[in-house]
Formats: sequence, C-alpha cells, structure tokens
Amino acid sequence: MQDPAPLEDLARRAATGDSAALDRLLTGIRPEVVRRCGRFLPCREDAEEAAQDVLFQVARHITGFEGRSRFGTWLYTVVANCCRQKYRELKRRAAEQPAAIEPAEHVDPRTTSVIAGSRVDLLEALDRLEREHPQLVGPLVYRDICQLEYAEVAERLGIPLGTLKSRLHEARKQVRPWLTAD
Repeated sequence: MQDPAPLEDLARRAATGDSAALDRLLTGIRPEVVRRCGRFLPCREDAEEAAQDVLFQVARHITGFEGRSRFGTWLYTVVANCCRQKYRELKRRAAEQPAAIEPAEHVDPRTTSVIAGSRVDLLEALDRLEREHPQLVGPLVYRDICQLEYAEVAERLGIPLGTLKSRLHEARKQVRPWLTAD
C-alpha cells in the first residue's frame, strides 16, 4: 500500500463527505485490497470480485470510519468480512449447481476447492472456529491472514495485548488439526 499518511488524511476527508477524497482513496487502496483478498481467495477472479465488494463497502460505509483506529485497520476488517462472505456465496452457489462442477484429478481438495480455487481448508476452518469459538476468529484473521501488528489487532478488538496473544495461541491450536487432517 502507498504511504499510509496520505491515505489516513483521504479517509478522514472522505468520512466527512468529500467525494473527491473518496475517489482518490478508492483508487489508492485498490491494489492492496486485491492483494489482501488474494490471501483469502487465491483464485484471482474470486479475489477481484471480493475486492470490488470491499471497495463498494468502503464507499458506502466510509462515514462510519471515525478515525479512532488507523484506516488500514478499519479497511482490513472490511476485507476480512467481504472475503469470508464471498467464500460463503461461492460455496452456496457450488452446492446449488453441483453437476456443473467437475473436479480435476490433480487437485488437493484440502487446499483447492471446486469453488473457483478458494482455500477451502482455511475458510472451512474459519467457519468452524466461528461456530465453536467466535471470540478466537478476529485475532486469527487480523494477525495471521491480514498480518496486522499485535498492537493494532488488540486495539481493533478492544482487548489487552496479553488477551490477544492468549486468544491467538488458542485459535492456532484449534485450527491446526483441521488444516492438517487428511
């Protein structure tokens, strides 16, 4: 992503209704948004679709950005939510049209899905973690997928750093067997 200082300024101005600032902000963040979406959805087309959803959500909800945290942290929340929603949508579509999908013989079904190449193992693990231990999802997504700094994650979640580290450790412990199971 480009230098964060101008983006922070653009985000604050866009949040007050400055449409020119919003246009520049959306243009400036697009490459990073596509890259971040690619961490969740490695199929380029899926990542680009999710990125469009992210940009739409940013444009629609920028007035909700109050500047209490960094814009980048706020943005990664939108990225994570849109990517997980896109995965659920792709999964639902695949279930509704199973005959249209023919799995390739050389594909590892744990890491590549017939759902347009999504990381089904990771996304399924996140869905399961959310059902079983919802308080552990945020730390894992923000730190390990979005790669935010520990302090940023703790600030974003509104929890002490020690609690964050404890939850992150527990989340990794819970998810590890689901990702390595045959």
